Amino acid sequence: MTTLKILKYVLYDVLRSKMIIIYTLLLFAISFGIIYTGKDVSKAVISLLNIVLLVVPLVSIIFGTIHFYNSKEFMEMLLAMPVKRKNIFWAEYAGLSAALAAGFVLGTGLPLLLYGGAKGSFYLLLSGVFLTFIFTALAFLASVINKDKAKGIGISLVVWFYMSVIFDALVLVLYFVFSSYPLEKATIIVSALNPVDLARILILLKLDVSALMGYTGATLQQFFGSAFGILFSMGFLFLWVLMPTLLALSVFNRKNF
Repeated sequence: MTTLKILKYVLYDVLRSKMIIIYTLLLFAISFGIIYTGKDVSKAVISLLNIVLLVVPLVSIIFGTIHFYNSKEFMEMLLAMPVKRKNIFWAEYAGLSAALAAGFVLGTGLPLLLYGGAKGSFYLLLSGVFLTFIFTALAFLASVINKDKAKGIGISLVVWFYMSVIFDALVLVLYFVFSSYPLEKATIIVSALNPVDLARILILLKLDVSALMGYTGATLQQFFGSAFGILFSMGFLFLWVLMPTLLALSVFNRKNF
């Protein structure tokens, strides 16, 4: 059984899930409501930014963790056949990530498209897709490390809370303590350590609201607004997809079910 055959089955199974349908419809209702009530697509993108940075990672990491544990019997059945472990892993990961990403793009992108789109819409959707793949990979990593479902979900929640909430608080403390030092280069380096922060900066700068971020914002605008800055951002987001996925695959290949 090839990876493609398993992928088709996983994708079909996930797309039929009520969770994916509810996720897509909820995103559509929220996006449409924000755009319709605000009457300004550009301002709506800023409001939708909070959804992309909080809801998308949370749904991806929790649903990814639950899906992995619920698919254990299916994976055990495949392992009893002459199927390579890496084929099973890649099919499960790609199928789930693609389904979640499709739900996000449809739910968030369709209202934006209906209202003509806005500056920053492309980067909003692209960042959401990246965060979906990243946090699904982190979900799989947390799941393969822990046999216990409760512990796996707990670790996933801690990872999400750290990257979405605690990291920003730590950065603010860091900036306050070293406020007398030039932090322009340090800001760029620190932003690359968190995919949520990297996505936030990328979207905000494309919306030309970096002036609200003061001198640091001007520095970030100069860097991330350039072609090299965009490549830098995309490169690190891709690394955030690749590293936890390969690490999870490595553990999965040695794991005894």
